[in-house]
Amino acid sequence: MIEHQLIVSILLIVAICLLVMVSHRIKVAYPVMLVLGGIALSFVPGMPRLRIHPDVIFLVFLPPILYEAAAANSWKELWHWRRIIGSFAFIVVFITALVVGYIANTFIPGFSVALGFLIGGIVSPPDAVSAAAIMKFVKVPRRVSAVLEGESLFNDASSLIIVKFALIAIGTGQFVWHQAAASFVWMVIGGAGVGVLLSYVLIKLHKWLPMDENIDTMFTIISPYLMYICAETVEASGVLAVVSGGLYFSYRRILIIGSSSRLRAENVWNFLIFLLNGLAFLFIGLDLPEIMVGLKPMA
Repeated sequence: MIEHQLIVSILLIVAICLLVMVSHRIKVAYPVMLVLGGIALSFVPGMPRLRIHPDVIFLVFLPPILYEAAAANSWKELWHWRRIIGSFAFIVVFITALVVGYIANTFIPGFSVALGFLIGGIVSPPDAVSAAAIMKFVKVPRRVSAVLEGESLFNDASSLIIVKFALIAIGTGQFVWHQAAASFVWMVIGGAGVGVLLSYVLIKLHKWLPMDENIDTMFTIISPYLMYICAETVEASGVLAVVSGGLYFSYRRILIIGSSSRLRAENVWNFLIFLLNGLAFLFIGLDLPEIMVGLKPMA
């Protein structure tokens, strides 16, 4: 059993490498190629069906990918376009989810507004990784790419908050606006505060402890997981904690981490993000048959 799982894992990694090489050859964004490749692999006879628990994606894949995306963005660019990014990441996502909810409630039999709002919260935000990857293949003004990439970092938090509130409304059959508003404020402010606070503590540890290149790199890998788990423990936004903590740490890292440690960490992070991105997008395609089976009873 273990040998079979190991062989499947190796084959998936080989498939990722081949699909990424094909995407470079035909100049297509690699997330698109990986999803299409995953769909094609899902129809191969004998390919095992994947059943991935959402918590695995949120806990294993999301923190390091968001952390790396935040660290790669310019804090000055994000601050300069903060109003546009904030409106796109929160207001536009909320309006989009609301519109999808009412359209689903109107045209799909049996769909309540809360259930439609849940679907809207899922489909409204663009993915941060896809936005960054596609921007590399499309020539757009720097300000446009800064807004799109910056907005994609924060809209995951707003969409997850919408999903949480929609699930509460579906489960309880009621929705209290003032409680939802207070919870929303705490998730935003608490998430950002937890991320910055933990990043500040980690920076102090970097200064006080006798670290080398390996330990510095390990600390940067542990950091996003620690931020995400701590924020979720206090019912704040783990996504905002990782993004805010990553932005703060990237802004200060030159002052605390030497050049050799930065080079080592950059190489390790490039490999880690390549592997996580590849597996995430490939899993999306491979999971298609399982999704279709789940949709059959609704037909």
